[in-house]
Amino acid sequence: MPWSRTQIADRLAREFQDGWIVNLGVGMPTLITDVPLGDRAVFFHAENGVIGFGPVAPEGQEDIHLVDASRRYVTLPPGASIVDHADSFALIRSGRIDVTVLGSYEAAANGDFANWKTKGSKGGVIGGAMDLAACAKNVFLMMEHRTRDGSPRLLATCSLPVTARGVVKLVATDLGLFAPGGDAFIVRDLAPGVSIDEVRAATAAPVKE
Repeated sequence: MPWSRTQIADRLAREFQDGWIVNLGVGMPTLITDVPLGDRAVFFHAENGVIGFGPVAPEGQEDIHLVDASRRYVTLPPGASIVDHADSFALIRSGRIDVTVLGSYEAAANGDFANWKTKGSKGGVIGGAMDLAACAKNVFLMMEHRTRDGSPRLLATCSLPVTARGVVKLVATDLGLFAPGGDAFIVRDLAPGVSIDEVRAATAAPVKE
């Protein structure tokens, strides 16, 4: 069975190392805050200036002024802090983010990705993804393997306007975990029951084990 979004978050979170500062982008990546990390100390960063935030606040205990990138009401565990927008981006641009986890429309085998403009749309907002892709030590993507109409999102070359070139280290989808290898996607892990043939049929680029 393919992974659920929660399972995708859990699998990607296993790649985080103790002490990392992890930026979580809008959408699927914010699910990672609800994943148990064991004894690893991971500090979640949001562009709006919340550093070290925790899981979503229980119902009835929300602080309307405390949100993550997806505007979910989050918690502040001991050691967390709030800084202004300029300081938050100073952390990003100075290379202090160990990994940024971003959602994406497409990923290419050479490490390119596209996450700010869809086909046929008149406009798009690249936002902080530009700074994160340029300055984070690692770029991980969380995304569905196919579009709603069944078209592949993992491609040989991005068809949408590219956010950044050659920066993606890992792509986690409902079918597995993959590393862009230049001319192909390299399988790091597969969802239970998903075969390599299923992945290849759903991918518009070579897939290697």
